[in-house]
Amino acid sequence: MSDHTTTRAARPSPALPDCICDPEIPKTGWERIRELFQPNEQGIYPEEVNGVVKGAVTGLILGWVYGGIPAARHSKERYIQQSQAEIYYNRVDAVRSAHNAALRGFIRYGWRWGWRVAMFVTFFNSVSTGLSVYRDEVALSHFAAAGALTGGLFRINMGLRGLLGGSILGALLGVPTGALISGLQTLSGENIREKKRRDKQSLYEQKLEEWSARLEITDLVLQEMGAAQMDSAENHLEKIEELLNLPQNPMTEPKVEK
Repeated sequence: MSDHTTTRAARPSPALPDCICDPEIPKTGWERIRELFQPNEQGIYPEEVNGVVKGAVTGLILGWVYGGIPAARHSKERYIQQSQAEIYYNRVDAVRSAHNAALRGFIRYGWRWGWRVAMFVTFFNSVSTGLSVYRDEVALSHFAAAGALTGGLFRINMGLRGLLGGSILGALLGVPTGALISGLQTLSGENIREKKRRDKQSLYEQKLEEWSARLEITDLVLQEMGAAQMDSAENHLEKIEELLNLPQNPMTEPKVEK
């Protein structure tokens, strides 16, 4: 028993599988950026990428509502003013036509506002998230830089003056936005970078526990198989010894024919 225990203790521990990755955050900024585009085992992308996508969808909806509701009201009033001389079969037909005009205005102008707001939010979140991931910290300067780049990009068609004005306005709007986001993360107890480190560490520990449990189960199975083989060999030896200890049959002389 002691020899078996000594052999088991002296046996080197097997290497960890590839699915158990190092919980440490990559050291360089570009490695952290590349990590954003690598899904996990379940095919889920990191939380930063999901946040950018959710922000784009939210911006699309808010922009659509912001531009669509006034446009629908204006389209309905304009249709009523322009259709005073038209003849309708009944009141329901007139109301339906006015509602259709409002719906067309809502879809048309809401889409114009929606995709612009979605692009603005997506670019802003992408730049701020990229800077935070690259530098591995969350700072107000990242949001100010993201606002300046986004504002300048959306005003670049107005020339150099529009570019400078949009950049300054974007930076001024990016600071309170970053303060709001950072404040919400502070109220939750940790920012997104700290949360990512904690999640990676907890996932690593969970996988390590599962791997250790599997190794223990494997060792128990091997021990049981070895004990079963030893018992079977002992039984075979006992049977062989019993056969050898049996008395020999007496030798019979051959009969001689006369």
